[in-house]
Amino acid sequence: MGSTFRCWKSGTRQRRRGNCVPRSLTLSASKLLVQNRVLAGLPRKDFRKLQSVLEPVKLDFGQVLYESQSRIRHVYFPNDCFVSMLTGVDGDRSAEVGLIGSEGMIGLPVALGIAVSPFRAVVQGGGTAMRMKIADFRREFSESIALKRELFLFTHLLMIQIAQTAACNRFHPVSQRMARWMLMTSDRIKSNEFRITQEFLALMLGVRRVGVSVAASGLRERKLMAYRRGSFTILNHRGLVAAACGCYKIVKDVYARAQGRRDLSHQRRPSHTRNRANG
Repeated sequence: MGSTFRCWKSGTRQRRRGNCVPRSLTLSASKLLVQNRVLAGLPRKDFRKLQSVLEPVKLDFGQVLYESQSRIRHVYFPNDCFVSMLTGVDGDRSAEVGLIGSEGMIGLPVALGIAVSPFRAVVQGGGTAMRMKIADFRREFSESIALKRELFLFTHLLMIQIAQTAACNRFHPVSQRMARWMLMTSDRIKSNEFRITQEFLALMLGVRRVGVSVAASGLRERKLMAYRRGSFTILNHRGLVAAACGCYKIVKDVYARAQGRRDLSHQRRPSHTRNRANG
């Protein structure tokens, strides 16, 4: 079973090999393939209501969307990019507590009535996203039961990820945490190669750069990954899963079960409801 996407122009839900034109770097609305699962999970009538207030944008590696305790002015629905949520410690140190890609939304506190970000949100993998002003989001969120359902589910999933990450950072060695982070990143960009420096990875893991260097050397000696000029490549996915802590599989399985229930609910939607949504 492949991933579900939205064709921006028609609003129809399709598989990857559907009729939609792949995303355009110019972000032309008529050519953009909306890959965000929250948006893809909406009935067509709900999605089409959002189209007039959704803006396609390109997010660059290292771009800061929010600073901690800053006001949220836009929410973002990632397509093929992903964003790290960082929490500060002692004023000059930070660590990643959450990683959000096409499965969710950046700016989730707004759905809970909070307009201030508790975390620093930094783009880890560049790509495209759909952006919405919070005034528009609040209006649409209040009117769409389906959007509420999708975002409440994602809130539950993100809480599990944050809690598991906190336990992981406390109890597991850097090498296992690094393997977990690489696998989570690979899952979100659907690629075994991604760009990140060891300095930035040390920031994500909340450790010194030397700790990342030692962990990377160990994984490289086992021929699980390669590192060159700010680029990591997973060479043995199964081996890296074995090298990671159990936190990776716990979170991945929870997300997979949630996606399975979402797909099943779409299949069970009464035909007359589907017809109205497609009309």
